Amino acid sequence: MMKILAMDTSNKALSVAITAEDQIIAEVTTNVTKNHSVRLMPAVQYVMKEAGMKPEELDRIAVAKGPGSYTGVRIGLATAKSLAWALNIPVVGVSSLEVAAYQGHLSKGIIVPFFDARRGLVFTGAYQWDQNQLSLVAEERNQDMQAWLTELNQWDSQIVFLSPDMGAFQSLITEQLGKKAVIPKGPSHIARAAHLAVIAKQRTPDHTHGLTPNYLRLAEAEAKWLEAQKDRPSHG
Repeated sequence: MMKILAMDTSNKALSVAITAEDQIIAEVTTNVTKNHSVRLMPAVQYVMKEAGMKPEELDRIAVAKGPGSYTGVRIGLATAKSLAWALNIPVVGVSSLEVAAYQGHLSKGIIVPFFDARRGLVFTGAYQWDQNQLSLVAEERNQDMQAWLTELNQWDSQIVFLSPDMGAFQSLITEQLGKKAVIPKGPSHIARAAHLAVIAKQRTPDHTHGLTPNYLRLAEAEAKWLEAQKDRPSHG
């Protein structure tokens, strides 16, 4: 019976859970503006105590690897990797957008999670459930929300939007997509570590020291820099 400790500090909410197979043993989720670096380990200790479990009983660590808050992503990854290394167990990094999309697991339509990236931009992607598996159907990206909605409006499907930042974009979504847009009630927009654990159970573990953040924006900046280097004249 695989026992997984999962943690998500990639956005405002903090969520930590312990699962055994697909059963939640203990979980704590808070949605308050406080420092994750101070609160993560106490949350881990709390769920371990509630589960009556010792660290050496864990089989795997799961962590949301972004996108989201740069600081939050780094805190989660550093903690998960340190625990995995200390306990000599595997670690699995999962996209924070995929974890958020899992909240739409009862939907038959397209599921679009997003996080506010400021200045009208969002971290986003599109998913769909297929044979009880969550599949990526439009790659994750850092994109202008208006342009993203225009693209989504061409799809012949209902679209479920999930985001802890829904308040900043809800009017734009309904204005652009009308009845095609499905926006669930509040609790559905907060990602849960228990879902992260379920996803991570199916994944091949990452190399502990090689696990890196999924910033999206940084990757895009690096790509542009590399492209620019191609056009520079070589010397020598």
